[in-house]
Amino acid sequence: MPSNMDNQPTQEQQTYQALTQKFGLQQIIGQSPALVAATAKIPLVAKADTSVLILGETGTGKELVARAIHERSNRSKGAFIRVNCGAIPPTLIASELFGHEKGAFTGALQRRLGRFESADGGTIFLDEVGELPPATQVALLRVLQEREFERVGGTRAISVDVRVIAATNRDLSAAVADGNFRRDLYYRLNVFPVQLPALRDRIGDIPLLVEYLIGQYARKAGKVIRRVSQETLDELQAYDWPGNVRELQNVIERGVILCEGDTLFIDPTWLARADGNLRKPHLIADLAEREKALIEEALRESEGSITGPAGAAARLGIPRQTLQSKIKKLGIDRRHFRA
Repeated sequence: MPSNMDNQPTQEQQTYQALTQKFGLQQIIGQSPALVAATAKIPLVAKADTSVLILGETGTGKELVARAIHERSNRSKGAFIRVNCGAIPPTLIASELFGHEKGAFTGALQRRLGRFESADGGTIFLDEVGELPPATQVALLRVLQEREFERVGGTRAISVDVRVIAATNRDLSAAVADGNFRRDLYYRLNVFPVQLPALRDRIGDIPLLVEYLIGQYARKAGKVIRRVSQETLDELQAYDWPGNVRELQNVIERGVILCEGDTLFIDPTWLARADGNLRKPHLIADLAEREKALIEEALRESEGSITGPAGAAARLGIPRQTLQSKIKKLGIDRRHFRA
């Protein structure tokens, strides 16, 4: 991004504008080859009405892509229903997705329609689909194969016309190999995969993202910010962004709130504090080893379990998704710690 935001559009901006106008994806910011390759698939698959599996780390914009697919599909006038499968307790996920009949379980005082019925004629977006328990995986497979299901406590098959878009930050092929995810369901979901790049793999997009985010947050705050300091831009492009675009949003919003002039600055400690990484080579290796040792100790105490009150995530005091990402990044095989 140019340091002066009042200048005429740069060549980079013109290229970005041409791309977004071509594909109608004004909310997906970037022009890196990896991002362009992913977004170019959206218009192709949108009209196909097939299942889509969006892959990418937390904060890379998977829901944004899912909505773009829905809005460009023949189902765009239907509902877009989002379900975060990792945020719903395993005992309630079936009822949430497929509904329940009155008296199906304690507290079921009346019939309740599930998310699939609400999405009939439209699209359902199953975020964190890798977190579904085995029984719910079976029910989802039936919906994909036969387009029907039964409410919890019911006996009547209910037909639905729903497109399924799933997303995950997990390696589902590894989960299949471990026996934690059904192979047949994986194949049904993975008809058309879309891989979203991490922000650290498209550093060249950061200037465009920063300019876009400043415009959004400055407008809300009633401020006019015309430029970004070169030091700030250098810091943003040197950071590895473990939280991806979502983390960048937080940093820019904080910077806009604290900005008292027309030039945006950030405090470099905001980035260092996010993951304890000061970006000095000798510290990176040391911190990584210490982090790995802590995670392995927690896995050893929990006998390889991540979730639950006695799981490794609870012992470390971090979200399950964060721990899974760190395990993958550090190359830890938690199977070694299972009883």
